[in-house]
Amino acid sequence: MRESRDTPLDADLDALGSRVERLLLRLEELQQQNRQLRHSERNWRQERAELIEKNELARAKVEAMIYA
Repeated sequence: MRESRDTPLDADLDALGSRVERLLLRLEELQQQNRQLRHSERNWRQERAELIEKNELARAKVEAMIYA
């Protein structure tokens, strides 16, 4: 940024630059959080699919025992 603050406009530009930098940092944080949440979602969706499959197998076994 500038060494001296000649005008109020310079101060406004510096403040705006600082705000943009903070927004960019926040953007990076949110992107990382989004990646983590998507990874977590993939994991629990996979776990859910496995549990549904196990439940169906157990149901089939119980039905086979009942009707056998």
